Amino acid sequence: MKTPSSFQHSELRAALWAFRREFAVCLVFSVLINILMLTPTMYMLQLFDRVMLSQNLVTLTVLTIVMLLCFAAVAFAEWSRSRVLVRLGVKLDQQLNSRVFAASFEAALRQQGKTPTQGFSDLANVRQFLTGNGLFALMDAPWTPIYLIVLFLLHPWLGILGIVFSLILGGMAWVSHRMSHASIEATQEAGGQVGGYIHSKLRNAEVIEAMGMLANLRARWKARQQHYLELNRQASDVSERVKALTKFVRYTQQSLALAAGAVLVIRGELSPGAMIAANVLLGRVTQPVDMIVMTWKSFLSARKAFLRLEETLAQNPPRDTTLVRAEPKGQLSLKNVIATAPSRPQAILKDLTIDFPAGEVIGVVGPSGSGKSTLARTLVGIWPYTDGRVQLDGVPLERWERDELGPYLGYLPQDIELFEGSIAENIARFGEVEPDKVIRACQRAGVHDMILRFPQGYDTEMGQAGGLLSGGQRQRIALARAMYGDPRLLVLDEPNSNLDDVGETALLKAVQDLKQQGSTVFVITHRPSVLNVADRLLVLNDGRIALYGPCTDVIATLQAQAAAQPGPSPAAQPA
Repeated sequence: MKTPSSFQHSELRAALWAFRREFAVCLVFSVLINILMLTPTMYMLQLFDRVMLSQNLVTLTVLTIVMLLCFAAVAFAEWSRSRVLVRLGVKLDQQLNSRVFAASFEAALRQQGKTPTQGFSDLANVRQFLTGNGLFALMDAPWTPIYLIVLFLLHPWLGILGIVFSLILGGMAWVSHRMSHASIEATQEAGGQVGGYIHSKLRNAEVIEAMGMLANLRARWKARQQHYLELNRQASDVSERVKALTKFVRYTQQSLALAAGAVLVIRGELSPGAMIAANVLLGRVTQPVDMIVMTWKSFLSARKAFLRLEETLAQNPPRDTTLVRAEPKGQLSLKNVIATAPSRPQAILKDLTIDFPAGEVIGVVGPSGSGKSTLARTLVGIWPYTDGRVQLDGVPLERWERDELGPYLGYLPQDIELFEGSIAENIARFGEVEPDKVIRACQRAGVHDMILRFPQGYDTEMGQAGGLLSGGQRQRIALARAMYGDPRLLVLDEPNSNLDDVGETALLKAVQDLKQQGSTVFVITHRPSVLNVADRLLVLNDGRIALYGPCTDVIATLQAQAAAQPGPSPAAQPA
């Protein structure tokens, strides 16, 4: 077993090292099991070479009682070993599941290109291997040399025969690994891609049905599924060939062992009892190797899951506990900020340097593709591909403790995502529901009366992803969620895209209220009516700052530019 120093660089290995005592107990049980599994050999030796010759029933009775006690001890040891490992797997899951949850969330937030739920599947795979036959085979494998020594004591040729069969099975395991390793990995990757493809399409079933896209998407899914099935067939063919050869070796070894023993008995070099005992013992010699061959596929899968989970945890370490924990004032500044994306050769935001005073309303406009939504994600610190510094109250945003900062931030994205639970729970961000704060946020968003018209009011269940609500209702509830708790910094990306006149009037009043209490509000919008409450206006064009300053001054400049040109200025066009 590895030393603690070899585990300190891996969070997953350190977690396993913490269970070294449980593994040691399992090894003790394995020692006991393998020692007692010599019982059939000794029993047959005594039965054929002593009892059959002496015709002594008392000796037979005593030997049988001892044999039964030994087998009872084996059964107890195997049950205890399995029980320890099952509980070890549960403890390992309990110890790591929160950490895996956080790492998977970080991976999804950073858009690392992995299936968000892959970490949980990997943890389950590792846990299942630790409680399955594969680990038992590894624990029993070191006893193969001891059984070989016993065979050599019975007769050298029997020991040589045991070595030959062990080498054959071990060679088959190595060949199986060489032949199936790449295909198994490809199969698992293809299976994950098929599952992800199906999941994403089922989430948009209404769009698919409405526009008749089902046949086209099914054809693409079928091609992916066919590729996966072909890879799975190839991997299974290799596995089944190895299993068939393993069964052939296992079946023939018993008969060949009896034949070899019979030859030795005929020559007078072995007793009949030793011949029968050697046959049983040879099975014990090759059983761990045979089990390793049979479970090789699960071992490769668990190994891949272990390495993948180890990488996920390493790439997404726990958040620093020394981060800033304070109530922000809302002053934001960007220092040489460049935002990129893997699919785009050019930067989205290009070297932005700008200061936003606390307690003001900043409107953000610009043509489509100018980087407004990317700026919104950058301002709240969720865009992963960013260089430069985004500072809140003079402190880099990544130095703030997000769980502490979260209640002081409000964010409304263009793509609204609500979660299963009641309306009140969604607005309260699934923390403790404080009715006064929930109602205050809903009144600001102009959604209070609408919620009261629902059969169960604020206790109405949202359904999956808020599917029971219209687009406008989801947006207004998400707006109330963003305003919950009087945040000090509020970023609204197209907050009025689905609002009617009443909803937009409520939005303007809410923004004014938040401004009066000292909140900093960013409003990204197409509609000029929202700009009536803005103190400053930022115009983006091609990822750069085209204009920035007091709202009246920027609007006057835009109007002057429009009057000086035959057509409207690109920067003046709403996004």
